[in-house]
Amino acid sequence: MTYDVLAARRQFPSLHRPSEHGRTPVYFDNPAGTQVVQDVIDRVTGYFLTSNANSGGTFETSRRTDAMVEGVRAKVARFLGAPNPHEIAFGPNMTTLNFALSRAIARTLKPGDEIILTRMDHDANVSPWLRIAADHGLVVRWVDLNVEDCTLNLDSFEAALTDRTKVVCIVHASNAAGTINPVAHIVAMAKAAGALTVVDAVQSAPHIPIDVQALGCDFLLCSSYKFFGPHLGILWGHYDLLAELPVYKVRPSHDEPPHRWETGTGCYELIAGLGGVMDYLDRMNGGRGPSPAPFVAYERELTTALITMLEHVPGVRIYGITDANRAAERVPTVIFEMDGYKPEQVAAHLAAQDIYVWHGNYYAVEIMDRLGKPDGLVRVGLTHYNTTEEIDRLGVALRMLT
Repeated sequence: MTYDVLAARRQFPSLHRPSEHGRTPVYFDNPAGTQVVQDVIDRVTGYFLTSNANSGGTFETSRRTDAMVEGVRAKVARFLGAPNPHEIAFGPNMTTLNFALSRAIARTLKPGDEIILTRMDHDANVSPWLRIAADHGLVVRWVDLNVEDCTLNLDSFEAALTDRTKVVCIVHASNAAGTINPVAHIVAMAKAAGALTVVDAVQSAPHIPIDVQALGCDFLLCSSYKFFGPHLGILWGHYDLLAELPVYKVRPSHDEPPHRWETGTGCYELIAGLGGVMDYLDRMNGGRGPSPAPFVAYERELTTALITMLEHVPGVRIYGITDANRAAERVPTVIFEMDGYKPEQVAAHLAAQDIYVWHGNYYAVEIMDRLGKPDGLVRVGLTHYNTTEEIDRLGVALRMLT
């Protein structure tokens, strides 16, 4: 299939709305949240018009809500390669779901048990585990970073793994440097030691196909607002684990997965919107199922163009993988600094040009500390609706600072 970026852009209404300056903005803030496709807007509106009700009733709108939620579960299961739709739980965001998961797992551990964390992870896959370690007398072991290219040091991981390891937490793709980690290999090593594995796929889900069965992990989390959908979190886990873990829940709620993980009333309108983005990804994939597969080659070309441009801007230093021959080892998220300017100053200058980027640590606290960047860095995050013309516009804006 030939990828048509202009056809994709036409399906995102916000991409064409002028800023307060009268210009069309450039959305390079995608790692923090993408723009939403028209399907999402239509489904959210349609839900409120036709199905707005709580779950579990005998009346029409409630029955429509329940049917819609189960239909979206099935689509998300296909998106993640999950064998059972009832392994998919929805929540307000990945962070909230991971705190619930860590608290449940903590009740199965004992003092002295060990958890492995990495210096690359977003804090949503760090702080929940640090918290239970402090509360339950657990030992935290860290996987270090190769600073020169922002990849995980696998020797460090092997050294951290012991017969006391009970949980291994790993990020699929860095929300800072964009590095894609060899998750299947890491999971296999963890499983051989008898540890549970928790994968943060928030940044990989928009960019590369995910198959939880191929990865071999026990749990995987992502967020639909990072892949063109509404503000909603997703937890996948093996059914038996979701059924057995002592999750915190209210007494009257259902005790079978996934409902025991979905505390309180669901955001049904947002789940309806998630169904819309699943249909968009399926349509873009030629009806072969919801997947970012059609975008992979195009996004790699964009990433190479972005890195090449940045390398030719005086005073810019990029952190992470820059070799075009290693494009398959990263997602299109690039971090950099510029001589003479703090990251916030660069971001503010670009914002004045209606180019939206992030600065700071983006909750990737450990990697910024490891890189010695207390003020963080500038982050440009591409996705399949961005263009080379937008990259050129970024280059012009950055050269104004040189």
